[in-house]
Amino acid sequence: MSESALLALSPLDGRYAAKVDALRPIFSEYGLIRARVKVEIEWLLALSTEPGIVELAPFSAAAETRLRALADGFSVQDAARVKDIERTTNHDVKAVEYFIKERLKDDAELGPALEFVHFACTSEDINNLSYGLMLEQARREVLLPALDGVTATLRTLAHAQAAQPMLSRTHGQTASPTTLGKELANVVARLQRQRAQIAAVELSGKINGAVGNYNAHLASYPDVDWPAFARRFVEGLGLTFNPYTTQIEPHDNVAEIGDAARRANTVLIDLARDVWGYISLGYFRQKLKEGEVGSSTMPHKVNPIDFENAEGNFGVANALFEHFSAKLPISRWQRDLTDSTVLRALGTAFGHTLVALDSLTKGLGKLEVNPQRIDADLDAAWEVLAEAVQTVMRRHGLPNPYEQLKALTRGQGITAESMRAFIATLELPPEAKQRLLEMTPAGYTGLAETLARDI
Repeated sequence: MSESALLALSPLDGRYAAKVDALRPIFSEYGLIRARVKVEIEWLLALSTEPGIVELAPFSAAAETRLRALADGFSVQDAARVKDIERTTNHDVKAVEYFIKERLKDDAELGPALEFVHFACTSEDINNLSYGLMLEQARREVLLPALDGVTATLRTLAHAQAAQPMLSRTHGQTASPTTLGKELANVVARLQRQRAQIAAVELSGKINGAVGNYNAHLASYPDVDWPAFARRFVEGLGLTFNPYTTQIEPHDNVAEIGDAARRANTVLIDLARDVWGYISLGYFRQKLKEGEVGSSTMPHKVNPIDFENAEGNFGVANALFEHFSAKLPISRWQRDLTDSTVLRALGTAFGHTLVALDSLTKGLGKLEVNPQRIDADLDAAWEVLAEAVQTVMRRHGLPNPYEQLKALTRGQGITAESMRAFIATLELPPEAKQRLLEMTPAGYTGLAETLARDI
């Protein structure tokens, strides 16, 4: 670990730095500046295609190539130059405008067009679109693939363990059996739904000026249909156009994608806690790694640290996502600046989510099912057949079936022999009685296996 990593204030830039490398080009200061440059360049190019803006002729292919190269080839060194300019301007978006003008001023064709860089824009026109692009990239390239990877791993486990019967526990007490695969399939189904919710969030944007009314646009070019032009531009960036805003795009979409990610994270916290419990019960063993230490004082321990790490990081991420949801849609009057500093923490929330997904994947990869332990627990819980017996009794009209089974089983140890002895006394049709006599806890799993295989 480098000295800079050892001195990092955030664990995402220190201990977990390697795990979040995919997010660094997106949500870092460099990533934000790069997105701003892209939006500014695309706005300039769009303005040049509007016939009503007569002072700005369409650019030649060479000029267009140079503009796009400035955006597409934007480097860390370029970002450093923007920061140098910002030290003078004390304004981050204005520094981007000056950087673009600095790079293009020597071009015979582009030089005369430089005052159309950032034309009629407020900083938030550029910023909201930049964050929209950043969120879309993070969703498409990082979050959804990582979530899909965990889901695929769980689906494979669900199929492999579809037929492994397992004692259920409701309220911590023994309950009707399930299969291990079905319990994993439940998680897969939940993740699929939340994945669809994340993917469906419309990331919106606006470019309508200082208070959302195209004031400067109309003052300069009253004959241009600015709302239609703005819609084409925003949708051309791959975002959803928001026609009604104040100075800022209200960030409802940021809250929505954060809420969707938070729900997926919550599903996985639930999974991490359950797997932790099953490891404690001995249902899972963890593969050993040579040289790894479980406890600094107890040599026998193999702790479920990956699931604990995942739970903790999901929790940190969700705390941030919850704050985004509560804070970002609120802005005093037509604009205050409280959103600016909060939006800079988007990468932190995504980062802790990514660390958690990585830990969860690692933990799932170390699990080994212990069928002997699972089967032993199930075979010691014959009382769970009380549900089946009393339900069959109901079908055939026997008196007080629930109460009879309650008296037999509640708070008492039930064995195979005592359960079968009770069944033998029942006045049931021979085939129904025989089916109950042959039933075991391991066989009383309903459609669990089928449901697990169908996911």
